[in-house]
Amino acid sequence: MRYSREHKQETHDRIVKKASVRLREKGAHGIGVADLMKEAGLTHGGFYAHFDSREALVIEAFAYAMDRSMEHWRKQSDQVAPEKQLTQIVETYLSALHRDNPGHGCSIPSLGSEISRESPKTRKAFAGKLDEMIEMMVGFIPDMSRKAARKQAIATLATMAGTMLLARIAGTSELSDEVLKAGKDSALEGARREPKAVAAKKAKQS
Repeated sequence: MRYSREHKQETHDRIVKKASVRLREKGAHGIGVADLMKEAGLTHGGFYAHFDSREALVIEAFAYAMDRSMEHWRKQSDQVAPEKQLTQIVETYLSALHRDNPGHGCSIPSLGSEISRESPKTRKAFAGKLDEMIEMMVGFIPDMSRKAARKQAIATLATMAGTMLLARIAGTSELSDEVLKAGKDSALEGARREPKAVAAKKAKQS
């Protein structure tokens, strides 16, 4: 049976969406092609009708997951005033809800360590999305030079992702909650400190 181009694209998208969830849950090497296809309700034999290789699927699934995270950030930031956007992102990210749902969360703490061991092509694709996330976060940091805002965005994202990774290692224990709180306090302190430093510098120059 021959399917329409639209049907094939819908199937392709469904595979990518399912794979993005399972990869974040199980890791890049924790689930095989056959299992991914089964999740999408398809046979293993149909895989190469949609993807040239497993790597091609992994890259698309990573990109999809990163895009969903940024879409979530947009929705969160739209709910508050510009000066509170970064705080909103940090508090939502470093939550027990995010910790306990890796399959629908950020790819960085779920897959970052594995990505560093993947092929140059996969690392390049992931790095491109990482840069997009950093640039998006720069937009949540008002009243700062672009250079200073990017530096702060990188530091904040690194704190967020590292905190989430440690919190998941600790499970749902008191230690995990302690890690989440410490990371959140650190990320928010950095976000608040930088604008004050810039304001003080401007006042001194005037």
